[in-house]
Amino acid sequence: MQLIDSHCHLDASEFDPDRGEVIARARAAGVGQQIVPAINARGWPGLRDLCTAGAGLHPAYGLHPMFLADHRPSDLDDLKQWLRSGQAVAVGECGLDFYIEDLDRRQQHYYFDAQLRLAREFNLPVIVHARRAVEAVIVAIKRIGGLRGVVHSFAGSPEQARQLWDLGFMLGLGGPVSYPRAQRLRRLVADMPLEYLLLETDAPDQPDAGIRGQRNEPARLATIAATIAGLRGETVEHVAAVTTRNAMRLFALPVLPDAA
Repeated sequence: MQLIDSHCHLDASEFDPDRGEVIARARAAGVGQQIVPAINARGWPGLRDLCTAGAGLHPAYGLHPMFLADHRPSDLDDLKQWLRSGQAVAVGECGLDFYIEDLDRRQQHYYFDAQLRLAREFNLPVIVHARRAVEAVIVAIKRIGGLRGVVHSFAGSPEQARQLWDLGFMLGLGGPVSYPRAQRLRRLVADMPLEYLLLETDAPDQPDAGIRGQRNEPARLATIAATIAGLRGETVEHVAAVTTRNAMRLFALPVLPDAA
């Protein structure tokens, strides 16, 4: 069984003490490849070096809305150069966050729209953060047009999900779906077409119910796959196979050796 973690912040400082062991545990759990999205320009060089040194690690470069204070307009010019290097499999993590009230929404839109335009220019998918901002994200995607990607940690309505599928976007789901109280999300994943689903951990954040309050890591993706399979009444092997194909197609990833 091969799995792809479509969203994992493996470059985060929480992994500094044991990053090699974390990757080894992921591989042992069947997680053969991971997408590692950036959060700010300062982190791009380290992210590049990490992914260059580690087999199966793929970088995405972007400017995260929660770190708005770190960003400068010149970062967008720099981002264009980083995307031109050809290493990135996506633009991101970018998006909108309306949960944190003191994040300036006009500035968020400025950086988000610019990154959407760069994704279109370079024909790359976008990895979108949309916390309490799914509707605004959909409006922006429609306005820019010609895009594809994934809304990670999706928490919107079934109708919003359908709109995103129609726009060429997938949904990334991880730890939150494992909590019994997340009834709307669990109903969505039980009924949605599997062709629009990506699995993710968002490690070191968003731990699943089995490790609540602990550091998350990509090896836990197997637990997410099993949880989703149980909700859908399908085998975990089927969920793994389809979501892996989805990720490989969206991010244009190489064929996994065991799947050749």
